[in-house]
Amino acid sequence: MTKTPNHPDRFDSTRRTATKAMLAAAAIPLIGPLGARAAAAAGSNTIRLGMIGYGIRGKNLLDQFLRAPGVRFVGLAEVCPARRDTAMKRISGDRRGEFCKAYVDGFDMLRNADLDAVVVTTPDHAHAVDAIEACRRGLHVYCEKPLSRTIEEGRAIADAAADSKVAFQVGSQQRSEFGRHFVRAAELVRNGSIGKIDRVFIGVGDPPIDCDLPAEPLPADMTAADWDRWLGPAASREFNAILCPVGMHGHYPQWRKYREFAGGGLADMGAHHFDIAQWALRRDASGPSRIIPPEDPAATRGLRLVYDDGIELIHDGSVDCRFEGDAGWIEAGRGYLRASDPAILETEVAAEHQLPRPADHITDWIDAIGESRPTIAPAEAGHRTATICQLAAIGYELGTPLTWDPRTERFTGDHAEAANARRTRPGRTIWTGHGPSIDADA
Repeated sequence: MTKTPNHPDRFDSTRRTATKAMLAAAAIPLIGPLGARAAAAAGSNTIRLGMIGYGIRGKNLLDQFLRAPGVRFVGLAEVCPARRDTAMKRISGDRRGEFCKAYVDGFDMLRNADLDAVVVTTPDHAHAVDAIEACRRGLHVYCEKPLSRTIEEGRAIADAAADSKVAFQVGSQQRSEFGRHFVRAAELVRNGSIGKIDRVFIGVGDPPIDCDLPAEPLPADMTAADWDRWLGPAASREFNAILCPVGMHGHYPQWRKYREFAGGGLADMGAHHFDIAQWALRRDASGPSRIIPPEDPAATRGLRLVYDDGIELIHDGSVDCRFEGDAGWIEAGRGYLRASDPAILETEVAAEHQLPRPADHITDWIDAIGESRPTIAPAEAGHRTATICQLAAIGYELGTPLTWDPRTERFTGDHAEAANARRTRPGRTIWTGHGPSIDADA
């Protein structure tokens, strides 16, 4: 088997700080209340933008940003040479990217490029190191969902974003897009249009599993140091193309299935649909207090998360989001909005329950930078949604009821020790090579 080589000569101190913060949720000293670059961007007509990671999702976002007003790409970081070259051809062919520079290492780009803001589209396990370091440098951040791989990572990101006061947008674009079906549903729930909410059914995929993929030879254009960068803070393992596809690809890689790197289908779409439930229920800064797994230990559906007021989030169902109240129900999906009585959908929503309607998710972020205001999907909300997905995954993994304190963000009561141990995941506190994982969130 080809092992990842060790490079014990020296470590970058900035990278060490960010990695420790990610794994231990430690406080990170930030560059003032608002970084100088970010403050300048708020009053500038042009946002100097960098992107870390380029896969299918990165490609989609890059195309959208190249159509957005007021941005200019000055940096692109990607560990895979084929994907990096593809991205640079796309960027350099547009006047908004004619001066863009390519980087292998995301930290090199954050350190050396003249940036105002950064888009993080790496795999989930690398979100924290890149997002935290960007906040430390006072850069505005657009980070793909799920915000984090673990509860501790998410708390560290949310704290870094709050302390830096940058405009931080989580890629939970159901709050802004998809025909505004979800925002309308959230408004109607807040408005009391279906009465007191009893249950919310969320139809998403399976919880994560352990990664047991066999070792494969590295692609011809990737070095062992490149693979080390892809792994970043994750535990060392050999290359497999299912995790990191060879060359430029047009599919969503299956690193998402494995708890070493992500949260399974449960978190992949749960980061969207549980997010809408939290938003509609006004729980963006809180969460449930009890996790009740299904009686069948082999089941991958049926887990319930219960809030202090008794409302249940149920991981089950064939629809994206179904809100059930004592006066009716509402179902919201990417292609539909329906209710037990069609008249519910025509209800006039009181002003205090109305939610923002930006043109789209990227526009909201760009406007938030210029207006020095919060985004529609801030880091704290993204962290709380990711935490719900992680609580559910831990519940399935342990197969026993658990008690969670959303204020301290720790498990209490029976089985708390085993559950709290899973607030983080095994990995490399300081990893070898030249930098953190910067491959595509694809």
